[in-house]
Amino acid sequence: MSSRAGGNVLSRRALNRALLARQLLLRRERRSAAAAVEHLVALQAQNPRDPYVALWTRLEGFDPHELGRLVAGREAVRGPLLRATLHLASARDWPALARLLRPVLERNFWTGSPFGRQVRGVDLDAVLAAGRALLDERPRTTAQLRTLLGERWPDYDATSLAYAVHHLVPVVQVPPRGVWGGKGLPTWAAAETWLDRPLDPAPSVERLVLRYLAAFGPASVADVQAWSGLTRLREVAERLRPGLCGFRDEAGRELLDLPGAPRPDPGTPAPPRFLPEYDNVLLGHADRTRIAAGAAGRWPADGLHWSPLLADGFLAGAWRLRQDKAAATLVVEPFDPLPDPAAVEREAEGLLELLAPGAGRRTMEIVPS
Repeated sequence: MSSRAGGNVLSRRALNRALLARQLLLRRERRSAAAAVEHLVALQAQNPRDPYVALWTRLEGFDPHELGRLVAGREAVRGPLLRATLHLASARDWPALARLLRPVLERNFWTGSPFGRQVRGVDLDAVLAAGRALLDERPRTTAQLRTLLGERWPDYDATSLAYAVHHLVPVVQVPPRGVWGGKGLPTWAAAETWLDRPLDPAPSVERLVLRYLAAFGPASVADVQAWSGLTRLREVAERLRPGLCGFRDEAGRELLDLPGAPRPDPGTPAPPRFLPEYDNVLLGHADRTRIAAGAAGRWPADGLHWSPLLADGFLAGAWRLRQDKAAATLVVEPFDPLPDPAAVEREAEGLLELLAPGAGRRTMEIVPS
């Protein structure tokens, strides 16, 4: 197949099934938690529970304590990465990802947050050195960083000084937060100290793009940039083009892909899947219609934390857990009548076993659409 995108048009449904196959969402697979985290490059982890739900919905026989042991043992870590948001990545991947994505965090600090303008004029190198030294002494909460840095630079906003360290020093959140069943305030350590290894001095952005295609492709350059937060990746794509194959979507956009990557038949059945709140399968493209077509403006607007539900491969509703001492209810709000409510209920039973194992009564409630 030509490396140039020509007449090979992939329908929305074909792109959906390719994405689901690479995201381990067409069928649960037998992989270790570590292997799945690395295949997916990193897992959204704004909510500490999210990586566990993400792997439960993808892996056969998933044991949340397996992932918890990786976090507790410093074999997986949580910190700001893709799009400057919290992600969980393997310790093996972290040094390269953190180095490659530093421009994203720097840009977010200076132009995407209110904090950068609050520290204009400060000796930023001194602030970052002090912050790094404080975190090397021992892991500290944001409040502790704010207090200690504010005492040294009283003429500047202390919260912004603390967030300068969060964005501009490679940091990770440490256990027990992020461990299955663990609780604790978000507490930060310098990543290089926590992992006892330096950042990769020369990571390959080309390898990052190829790994993205393996987990999210076929995709456009704009898709890779939306997923990573990086810019100016067209030159990278051009260097990779001779080893890639090309397609177009129904709107005529060029899509690049790995020659041997899965592209299942568009008619392949897709079971319902409960996803965590910020799963990258929904956030990993500039054009999200391959998985969220028709869902715009239909998300529940009550301010509660809802998570996505897929039915027939596409975003079809939202769910949340309602729990008290006696019972746990998985509340499902579909956008339209579900095509197979019984299959959704079976999935809900498994998710409730994961999230509420001690509940005396576990039920699913469907809010009428």
